[in-house]
Amino acid sequence: MTGFRATAPAGVRPSPNIWHHTSTYEVENRAVDPDGRLEAALRETASWRGRTVLDLGCGSGFHLPFFAEEAAQVIGIEPHPPLVGLARRRTRRIPHVSVLQGTAQSIPLPDDSVDVVHVRWAYFFGPGAEPGLAELARVVRRGGTAMVIDNDATRSTFGEWFRRGYAGYDADEVERFWSAQGWTRRSVDMDWGFESWEDLEAVVRIEFDPATADAVLAQWRARHGDSPDGLRVDYAVNLFSKDF
Repeated sequence: MTGFRATAPAGVRPSPNIWHHTSTYEVENRAVDPDGRLEAALRETASWRGRTVLDLGCGSGFHLPFFAEEAAQVIGIEPHPPLVGLARRRTRRIPHVSVLQGTAQSIPLPDDSVDVVHVRWAYFFGPGAEPGLAELARVVRRGGTAMVIDNDATRSTFGEWFRRGYAGYDADEVERFWSAQGWTRRSVDMDWGFESWEDLEAVVRIEFDPATADAVLAQWRARHGDSPDGLRVDYAVNLFSKDF
C-alpha cells in the first residue's frame, strides 16, 4: 500500500498520517497497545458481543476484523475514498462487515441502528465537533454506548512529544468540552511496541513535523542507545464514553 494524495471531501479534516502514509500507519496500528490494556478498557466500558458496532473513521479497516470476532454486525464508515476501498478489501471475506463512505457529521445510517460506536483518532473531537456528536446520539440505540479514544497530552512520553508538536492543542479545553457534553473520561496507560528502530522512526515522522520528529528521536536515542527498551514508548490516552 502506498500513500494517497487527495483533497478532503467537503467538511472533512484531512488526516496528516494515514491519508498520506498508509503503509506506515499500518505499522503504527500494529504497534499500539501490545499488552492489551486499551482493549481491556474498551471491554470494561461496553460489550459488543452479539451487537451492532459502528467504527466511525475506520480508515483502512484495521479494527473491523477485531470487532467482527464477537459482534453480530460491524459497520465501518470512512470519508476518504481510497481508504474505503482498502477497508472493503480487508473485510471482503467477513460477511457481517460492511464499509460505507461517510462523515461523522452526516452518518449514512438510520436512526437507532447501532449499539456500540468506536472512534479511534479519527480526528480530534473537541470544540466544534458538536454536529458529529449529535449524529452519534441519533444513530445509537437506547442502551448503547459510544467510545472515543484520543491522546492524553498531559502525561507520558508520547504526551510530551505531542505537546511539542501541537503547541496549540489545549488539553484542558478538550476535557471541559467532553464534560459539558456529558461524557465520561477514563485515563488509560498503554504503549507503542515496535519491532525495530526503523519502524519507530518511520511512525514518529508521520505523526510530527520534521523538526519535532528530529528532536524527539534524538532524545529517545540518547536515552536508550540501541537497547530494545527503546522500542517501547509509554503512551497515555483518554477513553471518552457515553451511554445512551
